[in-house]
Amino acid sequence: MSAELKSDIKRQENVVTVLSKSLNERDFTPSGKTGMSSAKGPAGEYVLKVRSASGFALIDLLFVVGIIGILCGIAIPRLMAAKGSAQSTSAIASLRVIGSAEVAFAITCGQGFYAPSLTKLAKPPVGSTDGFLRDDLGAADTIVKSGYQVKLASTAYGGAPDTCNSLGVGTTGLAYKASADPMDVNNPRYFSINVGNVIWEDTASLFGGMPEAGDPASGHPIQH
Repeated sequence: MSAELKSDIKRQENVVTVLSKSLNERDFTPSGKTGMSSAKGPAGEYVLKVRSASGFALIDLLFVVGIIGILCGIAIPRLMAAKGSAQSTSAIASLRVIGSAEVAFAITCGQGFYAPSLTKLAKPPVGSTDGFLRDDLGAADTIVKSGYQVKLASTAYGGAPDTCNSLGVGTTGLAYKASADPMDVNNPRYFSINVGNVIWEDTASLFGGMPEAGDPASGHPIQH
């Protein structure tokens, strides 16, 4: 036998040895119920044997499920907190928009008086196509946006004149109030604003007890 042939046989034996060790550590079956191992036969040849591996597959599965459960337990509360924070930020922004729209309405359209509802604040002046409030906030007198219920109210003043968007005599008010209440019962952040143009926050709805002018009996102002 030539030296070159002996070298080739030796290399092949080394490859078989490496593959056998690798096969002994892996499970190649779709069901995960069997595995493979290797051993030398009587003639010195390598023989692959099937072995049971169902126990290891079950342990692997339980391990993966456990890791997924731990990750979910960490991530889900953080995601919910981030969602609530984003919704609260959107609610505050909506109230700021309403406050600015009411000021613009009173100065340019209401002759010093304020619109009594979201739809009336969104109504365009005669000869214009744009109201004082965007369509998403002025589509109804009570709207739901970003997980919050938003509404506006103003007590009608009998001596109020007609407005540039033809709301009628005696329909606008001397002041106003608006609120944003969360739809999620687990969200404790409630917001409100009035003619003072300061946004207030409390852990319960402010709308019922919110005066149209002045400070509410509860809650605290948001600094901005």
